Amino acid sequence: MIVIIDYGMGNLRSVQKALEKAGYPAVIAGTPEALKQARGIVLPGVGAFGDTMDNLHAQGLDQALKEEIADGKPFLGVCLGLQVLFEDSEEMGAHSGLGILPGRVRRFRGDLKVPHMGWNQVDLGQGADNPLFQGIPDHSYFYFVHSYYVETDDEAIISGTTDYGGSFTSMVARGNLFGVQFHPEKSSDTGQQVYANFGKLVAAC
Repeated sequence: MIVIIDYGMGNLRSVQKALEKAGYPAVIAGTPEALKQARGIVLPGVGAFGDTMDNLHAQGLDQALKEEIADGKPFLGVCLGLQVLFEDSEEMGAHSGLGILPGRVRRFRGDLKVPHMGWNQVDLGQGADNPLFQGIPDHSYFYFVHSYYVETDDEAIISGTTDYGGSFTSMVARGNLFGVQFHPEKSSDTGQQVYANFGKLVAAC
């Protein structure tokens, strides 16, 4: 069973429909007990970093997530669900994240149009063997909607990058932990394949 975390925010139903279309039933739940029973976990993200962290903490999900990820349970963070894996964010002030991965969340600067919205490519580089991209060509296009991006010095976790006024991290991977800045559920067939690949990964564990 895949659990999609309900923390009072996010496009939960669209993620659930994408997983179900791929043949992997998923439930929407927001308790630590549900995470313990899950075989895989998805954290979608829509909203503000600080509010998300407040809600996760209020529901006891922050510590539960750390424990389940540390145990090696397959996890996929989407957009803001990727960003909260890191140490802190400058979105609307300074906010601490889960601190599972080293790095911070920064706002796009310069003359760029913000938010970064629309289709853009993901370049795999060293992430070519990422199981989330099985059957998906390098430089494939995905749909992005975000004003902030992840900045990390740990190149080992960077599994994909995207260019928007310079290269930024758009996909991370470490063990059974994965995070994507784009929205697979808004990314047509290539995005659907990402959820199918995550489902296969969960089923194999």
